[in-house]
Order: sequence, then C-alpha cells, then structure tokens
Amino acid sequence: MNEKKFKILVIDDDKRIRELLQQLLEKNGFITSISADASEAREQLAKTNFDLLVVDLMMPDESGSEFLIDLRTKGNNVPAIMLTAMGDIDNKVECFENGCNDYLVKPFEPKELVLRIKNLLKNNINDKKTCEFGEFIFDFEKQTLIKNNEVVYLTDIEMKLLNLFCRNINRPLSREDLLFDELNERSIDVSIARLRKKIETNSRTPKYLRTVRHKGYILNN
Repeated sequence: MNEKKFKILVIDDDKRIRELLQQLLEKNGFITSISADASEAREQLAKTNFDLLVVDLMMPDESGSEFLIDLRTKGNNVPAIMLTAMGDIDNKVECFENGCNDYLVKPFEPKELVLRIKNLLKNNINDKKTCEFGEFIFDFEKQTLIKNNEVVYLTDIEMKLLNLFCRNINRPLSREDLLFDELNERSIDVSIARLRKKIETNSRTPKYLRTVRHKGYILNN
C-alpha cells in the first residue's frame, strides 16, 4: 500500500510565518494548507479532512485556545500543536486544558516542530487497538472483523479498505485517500459495494459505510 500523505493545516495571522511553515512542512512530505485566522480555518476544516493542526495562540479576534475550545466542543478531536511566545507553566497548562495535544515555544528549531508532528501523528494512529461500529469489532493487530463472536471473511482488498476506514472512523475519506496498489479509480465503487454487503443489513441504504456528497466515503459507528 502506498504510504499515506498526512494533511496539515497551519493557522497563524503572521503571513511570513505561515508561509515559512508551509514550505517547511511540504519539504518534509506533508500536504499543507494555511489559514490566517480561526474563521478561515473553519472554512478549510469544513472542506478537508486534516490529520493535524498547527495553531498560533495569539491571534486577533479569536485566540488559538478559543478556537480549539470551540473545535473540541463540537466533537472534532484532530490533533493540534499550539505555537506561542509565552513559555510559562501556567500558560502551558491552560493550553493543554483548552484542547491542544502538544505545545512549542517560539522561537523554535524547525526540526523540532517536524519531529513533534511526526510523533503526534504516530501516537494518534497507534493508540487504536480495535475499531467498533454497530455489532462489529475490527482488531488492528489480528486483522480480523468480528460480529457476534464470529469472524467475517474479508478479501485482501476489503481488509485494506476497512483498515483505512477504521483508522479514520467518522471522518470522510476521498476517493484519492482510498487508492492503493491493488485498487484504482475504476474499481473503488465495486470494492466498496462488496464491503457493504458484508457489513450492512441493506447495502442499498447503508447505515455504517456511507457516501458523502463531494467528499467520498465515511465509516460511522
């Protein structure tokens, strides 16, 4: 399977900084978008399924902390790294309480930011041992799908698809996100239909593996 390219959104009101961060992250293999403020970030989040956010704390109108509080309240738990010029412990604790997953004080070494991003993405993926939706349990280590204590047989392609969906439960995946060596644009719909027959009571009106208009597919639990 092709290695996934992670999507990162940088939110900073300083044009020079966000463009420098975009260049840095793209140089290190990340697909990177930029926003000048919280409002613009929300518009991007509504259109794209990001894997991580890099958020500046001190922004006009709405701070990075206020933005994350609102994001977490709405159920979005995408990992976030907060960037700030304030390094005191009280400020650090407050940022974590408000929803950030990591914290970096300006000025910082570019390599440190890249390492923190990689570690956060790795931890976010590896924390999951199982994925549950409805009566189904997918075990990442054993690579088995269980329903009512019975194993559901999956082909190799169906297994790879389910891995992708379970790693991104409740998050839409584009057709591009779902492409790998054995699966191409012409065979996606057929493979999705076959997988649906194994997990849906009625594959014509799916409850779990649904189509999201203009975005692709999503597995809901």
